[in-house]
Amino acid sequence: MGKIAITERVTGHTELIGLIAYPIRHSMSPTMHNEAFKKLGLDYVYVCFEVDNSTLKDTVQGLRAMKVRGWNVSMPNKVAITQYLDKLSPVSQIVGACNTVVNDDGILTGTITDGTGAMHSLSEEGVDYVGKKMTVIGAGGAATAIEVQAALDGVRELTIFNVKDKFFENAQETVKKLRERTNCIVNLYDLADHAKLKEELDSSDIYIDATSCGMKPLENVVAIPDKSYLHKGLVVMDTVYAPRETELMRWASEVGCHTFNGLGMMLWQGAAAFKLWTGKEMPTDYIKDILF
Repeated sequence: MGKIAITERVTGHTELIGLIAYPIRHSMSPTMHNEAFKKLGLDYVYVCFEVDNSTLKDTVQGLRAMKVRGWNVSMPNKVAITQYLDKLSPVSQIVGACNTVVNDDGILTGTITDGTGAMHSLSEEGVDYVGKKMTVIGAGGAATAIEVQAALDGVRELTIFNVKDKFFENAQETVKKLRERTNCIVNLYDLADHAKLKEELDSSDIYIDATSCGMKPLENVVAIPDKSYLHKGLVVMDTVYAPRETELMRWASEVGCHTFNGLGMMLWQGAAAFKLWTGKEMPTDYIKDILF
């Protein structure tokens, strides 16, 4: 924005919405939300703050003290922030992570909209996921939100793969919760088990990559060994949206899969957060023309 636009938009009454993450300068969320505020004539402004776990507690205390209306949370803070909030939504409790915080008179409530964003994106792409088999690679905050929402929304069978890192134990807890609370068949495997990965993808209808593979600094990294793990009838969604086409998406296109990136998920998770903060529906058609 130029100087004139800023003075037109920001006043002594302007409410602040933020995004806390690290790194964060690549995010399209400021464009999305600020354009939506402007379109609806809302006196809000959305800005980014580079925050990691080392300064997260102080940041949350500061945002509460300044009466900031709300904020988004991204890597690496989605799980860590839950301990500093007053309340968690039911889905956030299951996931154990948060990507959206609402400040109601000093009471901080966390929820996670990544899962609803992903499922809405699938629907927008014409994908009928109810009663289908889905494989998801990843066990971080966004991945877990997708897995939980998929099971709640009627996916018949859900297979999760992840490397044996700090998130694997979290994935085991997710499987346990979903088996207790849904009718979905849920299983977890080590991503290093390539034979099982091939077997599960061969029998899947939908494959979602919810890792950071494909984005900087992992632009040329793909979570699966090669394109033979994909089949033509498979729907492939990569949650990365910068770059717009990842190496995985190129492989999927070459195989003939219906494939798309994480822009739709980003839009719809943002729309859900937007409504929580403002009480208004985001003008998503208008935002699509800007972002897509």
